[in-house]
Parts: sequence; C-alpha cells; structure tokens
Amino acid sequence: MGGAAPEPVVDLAGVSVTFGERTVVDDVTVTVTERRLGIIGANGSGKSTLARVIGGLIAPTTGRVRVVSVDPVRDGRAARARIGFCFADPDAQIVMPTVREDVEFSLRRSGLDKAERTARATAALDRFGLAHLADAPAHRLSSGEKQLLALAATLVRSPALVICDEPTTLLDLRNSREMTAVLDTLDESLIVVSHDLDLVGALCERVLRLDDGKLTDDGPPEQVIARYRADMTAPIRTERP
Repeated sequence: MGGAAPEPVVDLAGVSVTFGERTVVDDVTVTVTERRLGIIGANGSGKSTLARVIGGLIAPTTGRVRVVSVDPVRDGRAARARIGFCFADPDAQIVMPTVREDVEFSLRRSGLDKAERTARATAALDRFGLAHLADAPAHRLSSGEKQLLALAATLVRSPALVICDEPTTLLDLRNSREMTAVLDTLDESLIVVSHDLDLVGALCERVLRLDDGKLTDDGPPEQVIARYRADMTAPIRTERP
C-alpha cells in the first residue's frame, strides 16, 4: 500500500479576480504538490495577481484558495505566518532605517523578546551574506543587496512557502545569477513569478502559464517554457490594407 498523498502546497478551485469590468484572473483551478513552482506569462497575463491571491495579499472575487494548509481569505493571520512574499521592487517592503532593524521588524509580532529577535535577525543576515551591512542604511544598498535583504526579512519568520515576484527584474546578469543560486539553496517551498525563463527553468519542478488571466499550460519546465518561447517568437501576422 502506498503512503498518504502529499498535502498540496497550493490548491485553487475556480479562482477569478475582477477589477471593475476587467477579469484579471479567469477561473483558475489547479492543485500543486511540487515544492518549486514557476508562473510565467506575458505582461498583463494575470500572473502577479494570481501570485498575490496565493500569498493572501488580495482576495479572489470568486473561487476557493488553500495554501500550505491555510485558507488565506478566512485566516489572514495564519497565512501571514506561513506564507512569505517578496515583491519585484524590494524598496516596497524595506521600511526601517538600517539593515538589521529591517529584518528585526519582520519579527515584531512573533512574541520573541528583543534578544531573541536580534539573534534571529543576525542569523538571517549571516545566511544571505549581509552581516557586514547590518548597520548600513537599508535604502542605500545596491539592487542586489536590497533583494537579499527583502529575502532575509521574509525568511526570518520561517514561512512554509516563499513567493518571489520577479526576483531578478532589477538585477544585472551577475546579480541575477547570484540570486538564482541563493533561491536554489532554500528549503522552503518556493513559487517564482518571472519573465526570466532561465531562472524559472533552473529552479522549478513545474510551470504554469497564464494568458489573459486563463491557465493555458501546465507541466514540466522544459516543455512549458519551450512552447511559450515558440509562441512569443512566432511571426506577427499583420493584415494588408
């Protein structure tokens, strides 16, 4: 007899998101048990909105959401404890003057005392090679350092799932490669939303593709990415006058 089926990391049923008269995510149903998931699609495809639904940042207009055994719509507090979200622009989540203070700020509701918060923040900075910048002004870091700081501030809370929205979009080639290597070391479940197909292909076990809010492809990275590349590089047909 086989063992019990793994608990889904993400379980969505009929999820839609509408803003006014515009449907941004359109009736997405998918169950994900893989630890590393990629989400790809053209600009405006709905992939970042879907990521925010999974992360509990916005509620779906219709449908059911369950992520790492939590319903983020009904239990926002549990969702915030179990799901971490890193934005494409790290400045959007850097809120404190110094690097160490910013990481400690993530633990403000943890119930830990000051010494424990400082110790955990120091360990997170060590983990991502930022210990030498602990007292540096957070907003004066390089783009690569800011991305690492955002990741440290997210992971210091020990979430079960980390969602990274365009983690390399503001980085040069060298820093993009370093970020890929860092993400590859994570033990936590990971969702990567990105136009960087090399990043998605290197990290993910499964890839979803969205087009105009609809889930149009789902499968192994090499297959989904190859089909996406082919579609994106196909000649554009124009009507003759």
